[in-house]
Amino acid sequence: MRNASVRGLALAGLCLLTAPAAGAALLEEDFSSDPNPHGWRVTGDPSLFHWDPQQGELAVTWDSSKPNSFFHRPIGTILAKDDDFRLAFSVTLEDLAVGSTPGKAFTFELAVGLLNIRQAAAPGYLRGTGMDSPNLIEWNYFPDSGFGATVSTTVISTNHQWGVGFNVPVELALTRRYQFVLDYSGATRTLRTSMSSAEGTVALKEVVLGPEFDDFRLDALAVASYSDAGQDPQYAGSVLAHGRLDDISLRLPDPPLLNLVGGWAGGQWEMTFLGVANWVYALERSRDLRTWEAVGAAVPGLGGQQTLADPEPSRAAAFYRVRSERP
Repeated sequence: MRNASVRGLALAGLCLLTAPAAGAALLEEDFSSDPNPHGWRVTGDPSLFHWDPQQGELAVTWDSSKPNSFFHRPIGTILAKDDDFRLAFSVTLEDLAVGSTPGKAFTFELAVGLLNIRQAAAPGYLRGTGMDSPNLIEWNYFPDSGFGATVSTTVISTNHQWGVGFNVPVELALTRRYQFVLDYSGATRTLRTSMSSAEGTVALKEVVLGPEFDDFRLDALAVASYSDAGQDPQYAGSVLAHGRLDDISLRLPDPPLLNLVGGWAGGQWEMTFLGVANWVYALERSRDLRTWEAVGAAVPGLGGQQTLADPEPSRAAAFYRVRSERP
């Protein structure tokens, strides 16, 4: 699987658009205004997510009897296990019931997190099987069905390896507002989580990814209502819950392509930029902004300044862009 983004566009000889300077991005949503213009979309059942303009919150229904449904927005980059990022949000539960689907008497999860939206929206993506939901970092709450309510943070790799921290018993009181912060360090491969309410702040169990954990690829922030399909019938669970989300923020690492500058040098067109290790870059050319062709082979990021060049540029005006991919 390859994940790509395109940054920076130049029209040779006429004008230049540059990539941003260094600086971590911060995505924030407080729902004080309609979130749709901010890039939020619904995949699945739209009745499960409703912006409440009076309260300035997102009203959410987690209903496992329905197909997988996501209130999501792209994050503008591809996160992997060597990145640093921090997700925070507030949640207030209004009511909940387990065993809401006939024949599935045990608990099931409520979820907020980061995922690969193309995979999550595809047929066959099932959280209940344990082997069909790759590329995921998620906050989960499992209401009590006889074994204690559980707050869990979960990391799932591209190849279905798991890292998980179960906190039992941790019960979320109805109508009480909680803030959760998920702070991931790429250097230590550690996900730290805190839970805050009017009663104070507590640290939850860390999730440490071992050396055998391969990697993940995340491109979207999502509130997820998962289907309860695919579970072992002996232990199958379900949930129906209503609640509200607010004050979502996601701090991201630097963009993978920075300080892009284009220009003529020795009869060829060059694009100079700051590349990032573990990404690959390719120069592309177009005459109409619709059809693009590669100019030379893709090259790995150097973790510093590097240049891509077209040694035989078009005599007519042409557009150039740099494509960044995470292999």
